[in-house]
Amino acid sequence: MTQDYDHEEYLEGEEIEIEAIGIDVDAHPIELYKLFKIANLVSGGGEAKHIIEEGYVAVNGELETRKRRKMYDGDFFEFNQEYYVVVCDAPVTEPETAEQKAEKKAKKEAQSARKEKSRQSKPAKGSGPKSTGRKAAHKERKAQQNALSQSAKKGKKAEKPQATRDPKSGRNSIDFF
Repeated sequence: MTQDYDHEEYLEGEEIEIEAIGIDVDAHPIELYKLFKIANLVSGGGEAKHIIEEGYVAVNGELETRKRRKMYDGDFFEFNQEYYVVVCDAPVTEPETAEQKAEKKAKKEAQSARKEKSRQSKPAKGSGPKSTGRKAAHKERKAQQNALSQSAKKGKKAEKPQATRDPKSGRNSIDFF
């Protein structure tokens, strides 16, 4: 079987020029399915997911089936016999790594600990109950109502007559008025 082309030349690839529709984005990397939504190629993310998973999209000349494929400035994709290219002037903003997230969390915890210490070290303005003010009075009333309702519930339980069980059958007795 003979072939009309040299296999090595085919693998190296000959550069060709294509016309592509530019999709302007604010930041990159951006996920592939989001590009579909921005370019109004689909009505929603679910539709984009199905199109990508079913193999209708080629990214940078290769078939792509991951909807969360990261796309950078200059990357292109083919869909429905049209070419689209990502255009972004902003620098690349990589997502945070686990170490960076841990550092930020540690900083926040340290700040909250410092704030808590400063709150505790401040002297109290007034000694005695802080029942002045509408909110405090409201809380006191709520507490009193809860206490009354709980005692009323206990009283209701105590008022019910205890049913006596028949020792032979184990059934409760019936009270008629």
